[in-house]
Amino acid sequence: MKGKLGKRVMQELVVDGIKISVEKKKIKNVYIRVTPPIGQVKITAPLSVSEDAICKFVSFRSRWIHKHQQRFLQQPVSAKVKYLNGENLLLWGQSYPLEVVCSGRNAVTFADQKIVLQVNNASTQQCEAVINEWYRETLKAAIPLVLAKCERIVGVKAGESRIKNMRTRWGTCNIQERRIWVNLQLVKKTPEGLEYVITHELVHLLEKGHNDKFKAYMDSFYPDWRRVKAGLNNISP
Repeated sequence: MKGKLGKRVMQELVVDGIKISVEKKKIKNVYIRVTPPIGQVKITAPLSVSEDAICKFVSFRSRWIHKHQQRFLQQPVSAKVKYLNGENLLLWGQSYPLEVVCSGRNAVTFADQKIVLQVNNASTQQCEAVINEWYRETLKAAIPLVLAKCERIVGVKAGESRIKNMRTRWGTCNIQERRIWVNLQLVKKTPEGLEYVITHELVHLLEKGHNDKFKAYMDSFYPDWRRVKAGLNNISP
């Protein structure tokens, strides 16, 4: 995706699974930054630098990028979200500014790269409740397509899927009922996290434990599962 602003060119790329924001302008050198809170990667480059050259540069620096991203992900959250104007909220692994609007109704919309929260009572508790309900509906809408894809790959079907806000698990599986639960907090992680968790829980319909047989299934159905799991848990793969 490209867009021009005067003599600047804005572009978004995905290289080796890394999402990159690129800004081209009148400068002489290429600069790369990994920024908080979740390690977003931004590149500033001369107007003459080609997309292919940028991709090669990112591939060359990928280990450095992942190392710095992990540092941000491993930093503890210093304060609870207060739901104030300009505060950043996470959605599918990206950070977006929050705009709070006093309104006669409670609603959340995502537009122009920001999250707009309309509330009739701007207390922290009310804002949190409205945002969490929006998160739940967003995750609920995303699950069916991912679940269908994973069911085709694993070769088994879940009886149903549900969402729960869990503290210690990304997902669980009731094998007898063939019911999969996914953690509400996955909506804040990259989409691959949801795919990994659903695959993981479906595999439990084939193998109850986390033994070598289970791992062999995961290697077959989702070869990159160790990296994605490490990213969810904020540890180095």
